Amino acid sequence: MKAIFPVLFLSLPFILQAQQPEKVVDALVSPKVAEQIITVGGPNAQVAVFNNQSIQFAIDAVAKTGGTVKLNPGVYEITAPVRMKSNVKLVGSGRETILKRGKGIQTKYVIDADFGELKLTVEKADGFEVGMKVQVTDDENNSCWNVSTACITDIIDNTIYIDKGLIRDYRSDKNGLVSNASSVIEALDVENALISNLTADGNRFENFFADGCNSAGILILRSKKVTVDNVHVKDFNGEGISWQITENVTIKNSEISGSGNTGLHPGTGSPFSTIENSNIHHNDRDGLFICWRVYESIVSNNKIHHNGRFGICTGHKDTDVIFSKNHIFNNKSDGINLRGERESNAPHRNTFVKNIIENNVGFGFSVNSPAKDLVLKENEFKNSAKTQKAAIYIYAGGSTPKLENNRFDKHELGEMVFEKK
Repeated sequence: MKAIFPVLFLSLPFILQAQQPEKVVDALVSPKVAEQIITVGGPNAQVAVFNNQSIQFAIDAVAKTGGTVKLNPGVYEITAPVRMKSNVKLVGSGRETILKRGKGIQTKYVIDADFGELKLTVEKADGFEVGMKVQVTDDENNSCWNVSTACITDIIDNTIYIDKGLIRDYRSDKNGLVSNASSVIEALDVENALISNLTADGNRFENFFADGCNSAGILILRSKKVTVDNVHVKDFNGEGISWQITENVTIKNSEISGSGNTGLHPGTGSPFSTIENSNIHHNDRDGLFICWRVYESIVSNNKIHHNGRFGICTGHKDTDVIFSKNHIFNNKSDGINLRGERESNAPHRNTFVKNIIENNVGFGFSVNSPAKDLVLKENEFKNSAKTQKAAIYIYAGGSTPKLENNRFDKHELGEMVFEKK
């Protein structure tokens, strides 16, 4: 023990120095550069045409030093995803700034599309264009990380050339398909980006279904510090907003509605997420599907309602999340569902406080997971429509939450009901 103290004493100045916040000097090593602002849309804008190419031109122009792309009111035709860049703000003029996907195109490939290939031989290439993003599937590889996506680099006759090699072997005789199903806006491998004050319109009924891990109304992938603020994502044939492999993503003051899958889907390791002050409704599946490894996050002051399955669903390693002051109502299954997991992977240490859970068609809150330190505090379980069978339902594989000062309307099966083993 005596030998340890001198080492600690000598190391102490270095430890203290490392803990000090970083200081910033004005215009010493790097020059100070004025923020660029480029306007898009209409005769008075710097870039006039209302389409994704114009928006992309402006984003690329400000990307080197960072800056703002300001979109004027109008409808912008989106035939390929708008790609965000680091340190860029994409700012609309309100809901009248509408980025709307064009019509979907789909064809079959007539030769197997093999792992690593950079081309697709298809029945008809009509309608496809260089720059479009495509989605490649077959009946055995048609969801999440089994789906290949890439951008078209060339088209010669019925051969489509792409910029990234395929990630699976796809069979033409197993309903092998290629479509232009893709996002409205994407943030891939970026940091410090803002998307705000606009509408992303997926034009759902003229587009083919887009896989949620690879495309969404807004897709955020392998990125840090991305904020979506005051955006309406509507009618996307897939997931409204999906963020995968991210840090510090914030969704706030936004509306997500009419999605052909879930409204919001954080996952694949997306810690430090914040979802606040948003309206998430009338999506075909869950309002908020918290997928894998979403931890130390906040879900606060949202309305989550009239969704086709659960209001909120969480599970695999989704730990240390605070759900507060949300109104979760009129969803077609449980208001909140903790899905089945082994104890090692369960959503431990989650807290639900001051939420209103009301008139959902299944249970108000269901637990099918052995989650430790699950706390329900000062929530209101309302049931005026008599649709919630039980306020809280504990499946055989679920843990019993700690209850503190919750309020319960009458439920047919009771306040907290345990599945018979």
